[in-house]
Amino acid sequence: MTFKLIAALFIILMMTMSSSSNAFTVIDSHLHIWATAEELKNFPYAGEDQTPPSSLQNSASPEKLLEQMNTAGVDGALIVQPINHKFDHSYVTNAIKKYPNKFKGMLLHDPSLPSKLAVQRLEELVFSGYVGVRFNPYLWSDEQLMSSGAGLDVYKRCGELKIPVGIMCFKGLQLHIEDIRALLSESPETYCILDHMGFCALNDKGDEAFKLLLGLAKHPNVYVKISALFRNIGEDDSFPYNKVKSMRFDPLLDAYGADRLMMGSDFPFVLETEGSYKGAIETVQSWVDGNDQKALVGGTAERLFGSWT
Repeated sequence: MTFKLIAALFIILMMTMSSSSNAFTVIDSHLHIWATAEELKNFPYAGEDQTPPSSLQNSASPEKLLEQMNTAGVDGALIVQPINHKFDHSYVTNAIKKYPNKFKGMLLHDPSLPSKLAVQRLEELVFSGYVGVRFNPYLWSDEQLMSSGAGLDVYKRCGELKIPVGIMCFKGLQLHIEDIRALLSESPETYCILDHMGFCALNDKGDEAFKLLLGLAKHPNVYVKISALFRNIGEDDSFPYNKVKSMRFDPLLDAYGADRLMMGSDFPFVLETEGSYKGAIETVQSWVDGNDQKALVGGTAERLFGSWT
């Protein structure tokens, strides 16, 4: 074996050891994008009531997101279909096609569709590259439940396709806990993700909801997004969210383990908080180390949604 060949093999070995020991993928598992004012002609909002905050309207393009990701060392992002475009997924689809190694999509389920069409729509979007489904219970009518009719059929089909379903309990987990338990019972093979730590703010109401969230850990298919930290604070907590860590994250880590938790920013809303995007990402990263950190900041997301690289 020649000296040059030995030297080349040594260099390759060192590069492999370095990359395997130090590098891991960082994934933002929860954020939104929407059309800027200049893009509205081609990508209109769902209605006047769905116009984003004026301060953020031009801050949520794919390019603006990539700028933030680069500053924070984030490798990939799961884009959750925004309510601003409602069930028209063309803007997110366009972003995924433009930056396929950076973005994946989570579609928004339309509760107004009958079962057959709802499942068909799910399959169309999944087969075009979407890797998750969002259930927004506030899009259902007062008489409907997520765990009945088309909602249940879509949830079950997601289990068959290995497509996770994320649930947004914006007004409180306690309002939807029985509905969620019914979904878990009807389709235990479907991966169920609770957004934003279940929206359990640091107050009495949030404490009661948090007990319910911890109780769901007994279901091995339930996951939790450690995202939108600013939505879970109390009156006396602020960046870097020390009480959120001690009173919410640490118990979740004990109950679920890092392999069922995933980091998310809730971009672009996080831009208007202390610490902004980079601060939110670095805060969650600092809460754990070793294999737990690897799972929390990217491993769990890639296991559920596939590799970004």
